[in-house]
Amino acid sequence: MPRRCAFTGKKTRTGRKYSRRGKPKYLGGVGVKVTSKTKRQFKPNLQKVRAVVDGKVVRVYASAKAISRGLVVKPPRRDYTPPAEEAGTGNQ
Repeated sequence: MPRRCAFTGKKTRTGRKYSRRGKPKYLGGVGVKVTSKTKRQFKPNLQKVRAVVDGKVVRVYASAKAISRGLVVKPPRRDYTPPAEEAGTGNQ
């Protein structure tokens, strides 16, 4: 399954990580230099949740932002109580 939010469409993005050396000018140095640029991935904060989609309860990946915004409609809780046993209806 793809690493993508079902509600916002967030997915893995690519970028770079910069390694630097030196002392910043505002601290009295001669400046910061970039020594290397490494490729990396920025992954979304996806959670596997049960949600109501088109009237059905399904498990989907949703980003934490979609959950906190209220885009994810969670299914109602089941209110189950076992049937009460009737007195006097036992096998004898």
